Amino acid sequence: GRPDGEKKLEFTMKPVAKRLSELLGKPVIFAEDCIGPDVKAKAMALKDGEVLLLENVRFYKAEEIKDKKAKDDPALRKEKDDFARQLAELGDVYVDDAFGTAHRDNASMLTVPQMMGNKPKVVGFLVEKELKFLGDTINHPVRPFVAILGGAKVSDKLAVIENLLNKVDRILIGGAMAYTFFKANGKKVGKSLCEDDFIESAKELYGKAKAAGCELVLPIDTVIAKEFKENAENQVVSGDIPDEWQGMDIGPATRKLFVEKLADAKTVVWNGPMGVFEMKPFDEGTKAVAQAVADATSRGAKSVIGGGDSASAIKKMKLSDKVTHVSTGGGASLEFMEGKKFKAIDILDEK
Repeated sequence: GRPDGEKKLEFTMKPVAKRLSELLGKPVIFAEDCIGPDVKAKAMALKDGEVLLLENVRFYKAEEIKDKKAKDDPALRKEKDDFARQLAELGDVYVDDAFGTAHRDNASMLTVPQMMGNKPKVVGFLVEKELKFLGDTINHPVRPFVAILGGAKVSDKLAVIENLLNKVDRILIGGAMAYTFFKANGKKVGKSLCEDDFIESAKELYGKAKAAGCELVLPIDTVIAKEFKENAENQVVSGDIPDEWQGMDIGPATRKLFVEKLADAKTVVWNGPMGVFEMKPFDEGTKAVAQAVADATSRGAKSVIGGGDSASAIKKMKLSDKVTHVSTGGGASLEFMEGKKFKAIDILDEK
């Protein structure tokens, strides 16, 4: 959750302690805080085999102070360091198994391992699995390699597309980000979400894709609605989107096209929904792609779902066990696909 540096009890770790106790088959001691004398006393009193779970680190603003801000503000730097130091004093070994926040510079992710000094600092099994799956899939794919990218904004996926252009054979683009590409191609997009500032970037991507020998596949029809709500009056258009209408999902012909483009895939990476999948009937495109990815996997393809909304869609359709890997990191898997390094991982002893 996001308690924003305040002690909001709806985000307490107490239920986690209860569930952890059930899974381990032993009592789990719960600390009502994550730093302070009481926590330190509990940690120091632990016997071999005993487990102590700390309260939510996000109850402290220091956890989410960005290093960039702390660099220019000595008071913030001190607050973050003091918080991290108190956490670091509690343990003998640091294990980072939080892939979902591996791209952040949170105190618990980056400052605590720095404060651990010469004590061992390693990755956990989940982070290792994520890095292996994403790394192997993107850097050593079996071809044809197809990436499916959706979601609302081109700006969020620009760096991902640029990085993948030289690695994949085909990129299928859906979601509202497609409308920026439509406009770049001279199409009218009505009231659809469109990032005018990125139209030139979208045009440039076509040239880069061509040079890299990567096929950029856009929707050939769109489900449009007058209102942004569930079961809104809708229709399918294959050309311009009329003025008072907005794109809500990829159309039936695009679903068919995307299924065809995935038919021979041996490696598939998917990040981002094809439409407003939380509203019916605008979830059909995302459902069709999810099924197509599962079908490709059953034919022997390796498939990785890049966290966030795509992971939610796969889970909602009960297809999690029909794909190779569902990533636990939305933003983290996206940054990995951009080719970015994770500072929080790089500072550890064992990668």
